[in-house]
Amino acid sequence: MKLHIPFFFLLFILLAACSSTSTDQMRKENTIPATVVRVVDGDTLKVTVENREETIRLLLVDTPETKHPSKPVQPFGPEASQFAKDKLQGKQIDIELDVSERDKYGRLLTYVWIGDSMFNEMLLEEGLARVAYIYQPNVKYVDQFESIQREAQKEAKGIWSIENYVQEEGFNESPTSPSPEKQPSDECEIKGNINSKGNKIYHLPEGAYYDITDAEKMFCSSGEAEDAGFRPSLR
Repeated sequence: MKLHIPFFFLLFILLAACSSTSTDQMRKENTIPATVVRVVDGDTLKVTVENREETIRLLLVDTPETKHPSKPVQPFGPEASQFAKDKLQGKQIDIELDVSERDKYGRLLTYVWIGDSMFNEMLLEEGLARVAYIYQPNVKYVDQFESIQREAQKEAKGIWSIENYVQEEGFNESPTSPSPEKQPSDECEIKGNINSKGNKIYHLPEGAYYDITDAEKMFCSSGEAEDAGFRPSLR
């Protein structure tokens, strides 16, 4: 028996394949090869491109500070820097410009591709960056970046696991501190916090963000916290 595949179905498959190839080809034609010399922090790189060294600032994303001259190291800043080093240090990348090429400091403003993945998106997926510095005309990927960010927020990943940490203007250096009546007792020291997304998270005294967490409930053991519907902090 002969199997007859509808002509229009075959045409659809062919057009879809051509469209995908065309999109990939267009992206490749709009990128410039470069080599990462050094990761400065999560959103800033030193690269060699066209036989010269350039500083790159990733477009539309912002990671917590690790090297700012007037700010302390911020939560998840070291993690973002290490993530960038693990993925990019010494690697061949492709850089994609938007409309405006440089910022006021002379840095190249780019989207960074490592293989078929965009590093700007990878930071957002891991909860290691927020969508920020949305200035016309460099807004090519802003809608998909914001969609990725919403997913990280829902899952309380990284920077989204700390109550009131991410603000419109940046990262809050002083998240809500515990009120006196909520200070831990000698017997029960585990802090339970419900963040703005409704995620119930508990923090142990040795946890990275224990001191800056506003305790809404106190627990005497991890089991007690988990029985109440709280999950452990990621850090």
